[in-house]
Amino acid sequence: MKPIKQENEFGCAVACAAAVLQVDYLNALKLFSDGKKKAQNTGFYCREIVDVLTDQGLRYEYKYIKPKLRKRIYKEGVIVFLRRSRRYPEGHYLCRKGNFWMDSWINFPSEKREAGFRIRLPEKPIYVIYPVSAI
Repeated sequence: MKPIKQENEFGCAVACAAAVLQVDYLNALKLFSDGKKKAQNTGFYCREIVDVLTDQGLRYEYKYIKPKLRKRIYKEGVIVFLRRSRRYPEGHYLCRKGNFWMDSWINFPSEKREAGFRIRLPEKPIYVIYPVSAI
């Protein structure tokens, strides 16, 4: 399983959706409404990711992560949104694959983007996008 690199500045949501759907980045980008523009300029909301996954036949929902939900985010196919911070001024999405977090821009803020896997989340997650059967 290879990590999926985000091709656009704000394309981490697209890369995570691509990982869940097992398609490449460009095919996933086409599934998002106004995807190309948003991936370059603004990014995506949790609802938009859920809509794309639902349109592809998967049952996903999202929630704000409260303390009792915190330990339940470590399931296959879960996507988390990391809070905005000094390290991630716009926030960042990561996807759970096996026992790791797939990071579509692991060497942020480098211009030469690389994807990889992390053992730990690099920042506090505030939203979880999950398969309905998982949580």
